[in-house]
Amino acid sequence: MGGNSLTLKTDAGQEVAVTLAPNTNFRRVAPGETDLRKAATIALTDVNVGDRVLARGKPAENQGVAANLIVVMSQGDIAQKQADERADWDRRGVAGLVSSVSADSITIDTRTLAGSKQIVIATEPSTMVRRYAAGSIKFADATTAKLSDIRPKDQVRARGEKIEDGAKVKAAEIIFGTFKTRAGVVLAVDTQANEIRINDLETKKPLVIKISPDSVMHKLQPQVAQTIALRLHGETSEGVAVPTGAGVVPARGGPGPGGPGAGRGGPGGFAGRGGNGDLSQLLERSPAATLADLKAGDAVVVLSTENATPGNVTAITLLAGVEPILTKPGTQEMSLGGWSLDVEGGGGQ
Repeated sequence: MGGNSLTLKTDAGQEVAVTLAPNTNFRRVAPGETDLRKAATIALTDVNVGDRVLARGKPAENQGVAANLIVVMSQGDIAQKQADERADWDRRGVAGLVSSVSADSITIDTRTLAGSKQIVIATEPSTMVRRYAAGSIKFADATTAKLSDIRPKDQVRARGEKIEDGAKVKAAEIIFGTFKTRAGVVLAVDTQANEIRINDLETKKPLVIKISPDSVMHKLQPQVAQTIALRLHGETSEGVAVPTGAGVVPARGGPGPGGPGAGRGGPGGFAGRGGNGDLSQLLERSPAATLADLKAGDAVVVLSTENATPGNVTAITLLAGVEPILTKPGTQEMSLGGWSLDVEGGGGQ
């Protein structure tokens, strides 16, 4: 960014040179605002690297733009809006697999650490319905859709007013897509190509998993993986049955709900609504991982859309540290079984 120019990177990754003139107008708008009458007048010195910018003007040399108007959404404002959106989806959102669809509602099966339950998502004419784009769970990439486009087994996230003790949601927004969860053992890791090769536990065939800049990777801590495994398999390592109505199983030696690791952060224990906890939120709060954290022999679970190229998929979510979850009790055999990953994210992503 110079005294009379800006360099912008488009969403497609192309760099564009923007030439400024003495009479170029600079305006700042809040994220999501479309009315320039509500924009604040700023100066070039108020524009920072990382801000989102719209440049309007005439084509210039080298496929650039000679701008007479620069509209800015500051990086800080965007980050705050995304944080507010995530908090609201966390508070008013639900997620799960579609079990049935009617003319004005859908029913989903949502998983908690205490088991599965059904939630009815009621719609109104004003409800926004969107479909995830292939290979992306960004809300901005989603396309407008209709309720009738949703099919059983699709994954759905909805946000709205929760009523009837959370058994029903009056949805303001619904976003859905068709996804597949796969599990496998890593055969090789290629950090240069940003991909791994696994042996798919279901097909028993090699599968290439591509990691894009938008892929989300987590590695479960051992005590968290064990907690999930106990819930899924219904027994402790000593063979003692775990009551299905019990609350979250705290990590061994760690604090339970309400203690120093509880709530939205610490690895020691997890607190959820009603003491049961939301499994997808627990996964989202696990530490981030990279390809460098993986090695041959590790077990992974991958969420992706179907890919037109056989034997290749792009990861939306990749979860490592899942050996206790995939291993059948009393054996060394690993299987995905009926377990699946939920779509992460929500509005503002």
